[in-house]
Amino acid sequence: MTNNKDELIELMLLTEWQLLNASLESLILSVEKCKLIGLKEKYSFEEQESFDSLSSKFNRTSDLFTQKVIRTSWMLLHESFVPFIDMMHFGEKIGLLRSANEMIEIRDMRNQITHEYIPDALRDLVPEIIEMTYQLVENIKCCNHFLRKRNWIKD
Repeated sequence: MTNNKDELIELMLLTEWQLLNASLESLILSVEKCKLIGLKEKYSFEEQESFDSLSSKFNRTSDLFTQKVIRTSWMLLHESFVPFIDMMHFGEKIGLLRSANEMIEIRDMRNQITHEYIPDALRDLVPEIIEMTYQLVENIKCCNHFLRKRNWIKD
């Protein structure tokens, strides 16, 4: 029974991994676009929309990673449910993540973005979002290595 259940969870993980990679690809394209816009006194409507898109893609990608891929991996590890911070620290300890602290900061940024209603405030977060995207990428690469080592995902 457990083996069949694990196979279903692995299949779910593979689907989530594919969604994560598609989301990450789109996020990286948004980062590049926003880097080209740069810092200015005033932004056009289209430039503001690019910042909004970046923040939405950052949130979606970080959620897919932490709430889907990491949690599903956690199920395959047969670990009990624990708070997010504990999961991140254990994930770093076993090599599932590069840095628990980075992932906690990414989660905090995601929550901050979600609660920012003023466009100017959101725009001011863009440099941090870009920096944290690179941290997110590195943690996803670490996770990729971990999952491939266990044959939970393949090419």
